[in-house]
Amino acid sequence: MPQASSLFTRLEFRLAEQLFHTRWLLPRSPRTQRLTMQLFKRCAEAGHPDALSIYGHMLFHRSQSPHDKARGARYVLEAAQAGDIKSQYQAARIHEHGCVQYPRREDYAVTLYARAAQSGHFLAAERLARAYRLGELGLTIDSEQAAYWQGLADRQSQAELATA
Repeated sequence: MPQASSLFTRLEFRLAEQLFHTRWLLPRSPRTQRLTMQLFKRCAEAGHPDALSIYGHMLFHRSQSPHDKARGARYVLEAAQAGDIKSQYQAARIHEHGCVQYPRREDYAVTLYARAAQSGHFLAAERLARAYRLGELGLTIDSEQAAYWQGLADRQSQAELATA
């Protein structure tokens, strides 16, 4: 039965994605938005990596309550540990700036930025380049490291533009 549950979760996630990204499927209404959020929530609670990333990001950045923000941060960190590149970048930002549940940890932020950058996230590479250039995130100023990360960011940005 785990396969059926997993298949059902994947189908629910696809539906939630469609509702979230396409306006023509159903009109934007509070009811449609609640349904979309409920689907994302169920998929995230089932451990679906993309749902953890998307729903966690939405909770962390759009929720009003500290409890929901903390749950969003936890989901983002789970997705980052599972290898989601966008979540690694978001988790690095959470650790860089801190929040109620996760205090500022610049060393964690640097590690997560580096993972995301090595996996192709050009904003993470740009952040590391700036950090090395200005001595931020607890790093010492290092022009060689800054040039390395900036070069990586530039290559990734060009590759992204070429595929768009």
